[in-house]
Amino acid sequence: MELRDIEIFLTLAEELHFGRTAERLHLSQARVSQSVSRQERRLGGALFDRSTRTVTLTPLGRQLRDDLHPGYESIRRALTHAVDTARGCSGTVRLGTMGVLPSEVAWLVEEFCARHPQCGVEFVEYHFSDPLARIRAGEAAAQLMWLPVPEPGLRLGPVVLTEGRVLAVAAGSDLASRARVSLEDLAGRTVPDPGPRTPEEWFREMCPERTPGGRLVHRGPQARTFHEVLALVAAGRAVCPLNAHVSRYYAYPGVVLVPIDDAPLTEWALVLPESAPAPQVRAFMETARELGAREIGRGGAGEGRPGVSGAQEHHVGDPGAAA
Repeated sequence: MELRDIEIFLTLAEELHFGRTAERLHLSQARVSQSVSRQERRLGGALFDRSTRTVTLTPLGRQLRDDLHPGYESIRRALTHAVDTARGCSGTVRLGTMGVLPSEVAWLVEEFCARHPQCGVEFVEYHFSDPLARIRAGEAAAQLMWLPVPEPGLRLGPVVLTEGRVLAVAAGSDLASRARVSLEDLAGRTVPDPGPRTPEEWFREMCPERTPGGRLVHRGPQARTFHEVLALVAAGRAVCPLNAHVSRYYAYPGVVLVPIDDAPLTEWALVLPESAPAPQVRAFMETARELGAREIGRGGAGEGRPGVSGAQEHHVGDPGAAA
């Protein structure tokens, strides 16, 4: 088997979908099908059971996958290492993140470092009240931010994480006993004001000015840190939509997190300045693009931590994790 055919086979064995395999490898579905059929003829047996709805590995396919995968990974690491040496790809990627999100991208960092042994990743924390300060100052070469990209001076890299949202309310709120809420429940309520250094369009994606039905959501009082957000919520002075991963890490007395049924999924993407990135940053982006996005809480870092069940009380992490 040629190396490209091995790559096609192993990718299809992982995706179990011809369309996704073709998209991931930037090939046509016909090219994927031809490669698999050619290998099946050479081996004398079917590698996949195909139906109109599903693709599954046959026993022969599972055996071949298990035998090929370790060797293929060794070859790929060796080739990548050689390319790094030739191009001088080494050094540290300074990645801006909020709150607990470094643990949620551990899978990406580990794969990047395995592929590029001369590189590393260092996390630089930023806060929702001034989210662009670190990257503008050159203290972060790239940042993990929820979409949309907050200003023209940044360009969009791959999406690496997705998750739902919850609403933080005071334990005494009329919403606290609800199993679910909707964005319409924000009508007439107050969400925190993040201050003038937070891009309005970016923050509005998390805390809208109006409900989907057009009803007003009030803004204020101000909160510059996540602990200030928590204090406002616990005191009953505000409610705040948050990213759902905060419920897996923290518990805060007086604050209840209730899942929001109709909130859009948060997409966490890597963003970077428009200037040409350093080789190690470019390699990090390529690794993230190849691996694709993961849903937080589905097999990623931190799995097994406590989650929200109904309207249990949970502390809401850091503003980066939240607002």
